[in-house]
Amino acid sequence: MGGHPDGTPGTNPPQAPPITCEDPESFAWSVFQVRHPVLIRRILDAVPYGPERRRAFADLLEESRHGSVAPLPQDAPDRAEWEAWGEGRFGRPWPELPFLWSESYFYRRLLDAAGYLADGAWHGVDLFAPFKEAELDGPGFADDLAALDDLPGLAPGDREHALLAAAVWGNQADLGFTMVADAGGPEASGTLVADDSDVLWSLLDGGTVVVVTDNSAREVLADLALVDDLLASGRASAVDLLVKPRPYYVSDATAQDVLSCLHRMASAPGEAARVGGRLLAALREGRLTLSAHPFACAPLGYRDMPDDLRERFAAGQLTVMKGDLNYRRLVDDRHWPPTVPFADVTAWFPGPVAALRTLKSDTVAGLTPETAARLDATGTAWRTSGTHALIQVAVPG
Repeated sequence: MGGHPDGTPGTNPPQAPPITCEDPESFAWSVFQVRHPVLIRRILDAVPYGPERRRAFADLLEESRHGSVAPLPQDAPDRAEWEAWGEGRFGRPWPELPFLWSESYFYRRLLDAAGYLADGAWHGVDLFAPFKEAELDGPGFADDLAALDDLPGLAPGDREHALLAAAVWGNQADLGFTMVADAGGPEASGTLVADDSDVLWSLLDGGTVVVVTDNSAREVLADLALVDDLLASGRASAVDLLVKPRPYYVSDATAQDVLSCLHRMASAPGEAARVGGRLLAALREGRLTLSAHPFACAPLGYRDMPDDLRERFAAGQLTVMKGDLNYRRLVDDRHWPPTVPFADVTAWFPGPVAALRTLKSDTVAGLTPETAARLDATGTAWRTSGTHALIQVAVPG
């Protein structure tokens, strides 16, 4: 299921080393040392795990902050895959490994601590469900449902602009991010550091669109509203919605999360019910499909995707990658100069690809020199604060 965890040989430029957690001043270091303790405390407050499970969470936290990487249990159903993905990495200190790999492995190990994959009462119980459900029941989700009532009154171009903007800024609704953000989370500043939206729209002329989802609840609601408009307008004849096959980064959307969102839409008043009803009908008719590929939970960049997933992306008229993690996987999560062309670092992708992302981690590409200089001059953490976003598109030459 994919290539070597360090990427395809000869394709990783020496001037762009992988991001790691070694620097105590880095964002990646803070994820392990600050964010993960908060996350585990919230999980244990929300889910009544017993002493054995609680010790497992504490042991994982201690290992990931101060120890070396331990392998999966011998009876883990995916041990063989992780042995390949982690070749040469087990037994090494967590901070010196690529951040993309180590963070992904941390979330895989959370499933073991929670008993998600083991036989027993906790098998298959989503440890992040309380947070997802709280967002579905929250005022922000209700406001988003009500906001759909404004869509029918907009001209087609204005409606498309509003839906695309909602899909981009909906990526702020990342529970792993907002758990440790300032109270209330970041507000959408409307600051796009790159905007290829005209190119994106020009590529949509009635083919199949593949949408690789990120977060559940509010973000996937925005994604679904955009998908509905693509299908209703004829810009897409079909949409393949790729979700996670199991819980992953806190609020990452699974098929159950998408269905929960659709049912909330269908039971709401006004335009939300009409949009939800159309999407449920599209699922039944096959114009909208839900897919879950194991590689969605792999610790690798998309450069190392397996052939069947590569073929799926190649067959689509456009692949839309939602969110920060998908962006990191698309550009290899490296210390690129921010002005390196987005098309250059994604040139291997098998078809046209668009990234819709709110910036919440360090890696970024495709900025103009003027934009990069202006942002750096602010002296703010613009790469990781969630207050800037981008729409980038690359089309194979």
